Amino acid sequence: MKNIIQVKNIKIGEGTPKICVSMVGKTTEELVEEASFLQELDPDIVEWRVDFYEHVENIQSVKDTLTKLQTILNEKPLIFTFRSLKEGGEKEISMDYYVALNKAVAETKHVDFIDVELFNDEKDVVALIGAAHAQNVRVIISNHDFDKTPSKEEIINRLRRAQELGGDLPKIAVMPNCSEDVLTLLDATITMHEKYADRPIITMAMAGKGVVSRLSGEIFGSAVTFGAAKTASAPGQIAVNELRQTLNLLHRQLE
Repeated sequence: MKNIIQVKNIKIGEGTPKICVSMVGKTTEELVEEASFLQELDPDIVEWRVDFYEHVENIQSVKDTLTKLQTILNEKPLIFTFRSLKEGGEKEISMDYYVALNKAVAETKHVDFIDVELFNDEKDVVALIGAAHAQNVRVIISNHDFDKTPSKEEIINRLRRAQELGGDLPKIAVMPNCSEDVLTLLDATITMHEKYADRPIITMAMAGKGVVSRLSGEIFGSAVTFGAAKTASAPGQIAVNELRQTLNLLHRQLE
């Protein structure tokens, strides 16, 4: 039995993959509007992609905006993510600031997860995991390859490394350049899920070719899938309503 992560009223790793939607507003006003809209759309989890935010380099502004968002989202689990430029994000910041930002946000206790990229310096990854866990905030250890799909062995190695470091939710997203690449991702997912994982994992193949991976998590072992509200935060995301209908259809067939 894999460990299930319960965050508020959501159980990650049980039943259908949980649907996460990212907020990508540039201003506080846009983000407040997005958060209100998402309450109506009702995804399972919300992610704030703070690398889109115009005042991301001001920690107090980030915290002030976070307070407003948390008030609106209330019981909705919230992921805080600064995605680096090299992994598909909007901008670059120094590693010192990345660490300080994530620590400061964890200390507010207004988020349920912080996202930490696997390919940062290991000492920084470990420090952020420790700082988050001290505040009862969980950590997604993530890796994104927007150019290609690594080998099955490499995908599994990265997920296992994220688990070994203490990440609560190992995550990898890859870019398929052919249909076989999607099969590689799915094969790696089921092998990781069945042989190595002792916690939920998140995997996906991006873009059009990878859409099947966003739908089939319950079969292959990915516990969270990312859907689109108004603006997709990554290529290949499906609208939340369509995504939920399809996930529920697959779930009924598996019962």
